[in-house]
Amino acid sequence: MATAFVTLAQLCTQLAATGKRLEKRRLVSEFLRTLEREEVATAVLFLTGKMLPESEQKALGVGWATMSRALEGPRQRTLEVEPLTLVSVKRTFEEIAATTGKDSVVRKRRLLDPLLGRARPGDREWLLRGIFGEMRIGAVEGVMLEAIADAASVSVGLVRDANMLAGDLGVVADAALSGGEPALAGMALRLFTPVKPMLAEVGEDAASILEAHGGRTAVEWKFDGARIQIHRRGREVRIFSRRLTDVTASLPEIAELAVSFPAGSFLVEGEVVALDAEGKPLPFQDLMRRFRRVHEVESMRREMPLTLYLFDLLSRDGQVLLSRPYEERWRALAALVPPELLASQRIVTTVEEIEIFFRQAVAAGHEGLVAKALDSDYATGKRGKKWFKLKPAETLDCVITAAEWGHGRRKGTLSNYHLAVRDGDGWQMIGKTFKGLTDVERAAITERLLSLKTADHEWHVEVRPEIVVEVAYSEIQKSPTYASGFALRFARIARIREDKGPEQADTYERLRETYERQFATKGRYDASRRGGAAEP
Repeated sequence: MATAFVTLAQLCTQLAATGKRLEKRRLVSEFLRTLEREEVATAVLFLTGKMLPESEQKALGVGWATMSRALEGPRQRTLEVEPLTLVSVKRTFEEIAATTGKDSVVRKRRLLDPLLGRARPGDREWLLRGIFGEMRIGAVEGVMLEAIADAASVSVGLVRDANMLAGDLGVVADAALSGGEPALAGMALRLFTPVKPMLAEVGEDAASILEAHGGRTAVEWKFDGARIQIHRRGREVRIFSRRLTDVTASLPEIAELAVSFPAGSFLVEGEVVALDAEGKPLPFQDLMRRFRRVHEVESMRREMPLTLYLFDLLSRDGQVLLSRPYEERWRALAALVPPELLASQRIVTTVEEIEIFFRQAVAAGHEGLVAKALDSDYATGKRGKKWFKLKPAETLDCVITAAEWGHGRRKGTLSNYHLAVRDGDGWQMIGKTFKGLTDVERAAITERLLSLKTADHEWHVEVRPEIVVEVAYSEIQKSPTYASGFALRFARIARIREDKGPEQADTYERLRETYERQFATKGRYDASRRGGAAEP
């Protein structure tokens, strides 16, 4: 019997009402056991804030403007209207994702109108949250993996390992509940199914990295670009982003390049970088103008050509290489691709060699380096001491001017802190972050912030700008979001500066100077060359 969407909406309400991880896990696992097989993947994806699998989510193309117009339309819901089911919601969004070309916005609206018309007001709210990925119910990936394991009566470790290869919680849930352990154990790397990328730990210094890797390691430049994985079989090529989104259409020159490699099939991993005329990398923010583009790709391709650097080979001609040591995978990669496409790499045995290579990477405008143990396998989706990343420490001392109430494990505490720098007698906001503090620190700072409260809103509080925090970041970007015109990329609180008062926070002038200094090693994108064309 088809499951009504209202049942899923009721579960969402229950999950939002509890901050207890075990209770969320129990509620989800019990719900999954009640579903028909074709409903499982849809329910799991929706609970994690997706209407479709990650690789298809980008094709949905439903913006706030489209949704607003749909919401303004008539709502003629009667008792005779067939209620929404999980399957009918899924099929509608598949149709929306498949709607492209001329007048696609109008046709998407025609699909949305009856869907919203059949939804009850409470159901409609959850549909909207799902569309925009704002579920706020604490059904994070870890909770979902545990709930899937409980529902299928299999080990969490087996579910987690399957998810690393499938890269899709819906696919994993379907396999677990329909086939149990044999189905999960049988999951393997498949071309055109993106895998979760292996991750690197933050390294303290060159000496500790060298010691962890037994006195000998491979170091590669950590490029200031966008990580991708390229899948090819015959002449068919698909390219996926770090977040497992299909970006093939945005990167035609990379797809064309991949067809030239001498193999019947392969899966390679690398980074795309945008370079200026002098060979300096453009800031990541400018690269994203190209990387996310879905319109005028050819014209943008001419104005911002991309350079590809490859650093791993996971499969070739049906042979999966995940369990092979890094050194062997690198040799196989070098035999497959032209040498100019290989990432800058050295095998080193001394701290001095690492430091020299690190300085070369930074001087070239990149982020630093990645050190990889020569015997390391490729552990999909996992972070550990097999790989270390080493980057220059960039920090600013900011004040907290407001904070938002947390959800999930942060429920009941203030998090997502609004960060600002001093500008004369006022403050300029330059971003937000909920990262960096421990649970104990977050609870303590909540008490302090509430004592400094100047205004109370439903989702956040404004506070007197007295608490100074040292904020680490990877880059300062231009931003239309904040009146300051700037934002910190990957902002993270490194520590609370108890030794500093707000008058000692960094200034807006220093922020601007630091932004400009970035271009000593980076290229600068000239937006005027686009002739006034709008950015994506």
